[in-house]
Amino acid sequence: MPDPTVFIIDDDEAYRDSVRELVSSVGLATETYSSALAFLEVFDAARPGCLVLDVRMARMSGLALQERLATIGARIPIVFISGHGDIAMAVKAVKEGAVDFVQKPYREQQLLDAIDEALRRDAKLRTPVDDAHNDLDKRIEALTDREREVMQLALKGLPSKLIAKELDISHRTVEQHRSRLLEKLGVGSMTELIRLSLERPGG
Repeated sequence: MPDPTVFIIDDDEAYRDSVRELVSSVGLATETYSSALAFLEVFDAARPGCLVLDVRMARMSGLALQERLATIGARIPIVFISGHGDIAMAVKAVKEGAVDFVQKPYREQQLLDAIDEALRRDAKLRTPVDDAHNDLDKRIEALTDREREVMQLALKGLPSKLIAKELDISHRTVEQHRSRLLEKLGVGSMTELIRLSLERPGG
């Protein structure tokens, strides 16, 4: 699979160049576009990457581009950036699947973190299901016995307090085990782990 590209779409040339320089400084490939329509003309869903997308642009807004991509079944992750955004706009963008909504003038680390999360999501979307399950199985094997016990009880729907009672350990210790096992498994929440477990063969 080719290296991911960060596609930067902003009709403000200064901001477009600023974001390009920031993203390039951490070794990521970039392409810039002055409008949503210019990007759509060359968009290829097979190319890995993410969008850094301005909200307010002439002819087609960032939100309109998000809707257009969803209509054609494109799932490329989007980080919105805007100097005019409001809470309602941010909520709509995130509900429609955006990774983050960053205000101009942006904080460099906040934007880079959002881009990193977007690229992680894109890579996950492109990982074959069987490979993802095999990888999860290997990670589960690397858990300690206690972490595996906590995971199995959590997958049954038991809250931390009941897990603590079942294993005769403190609630705080259960929370520590949960945090470590999620980190080792590379999942963001127990809900995500439950979903992956249900999707596994025999799950």
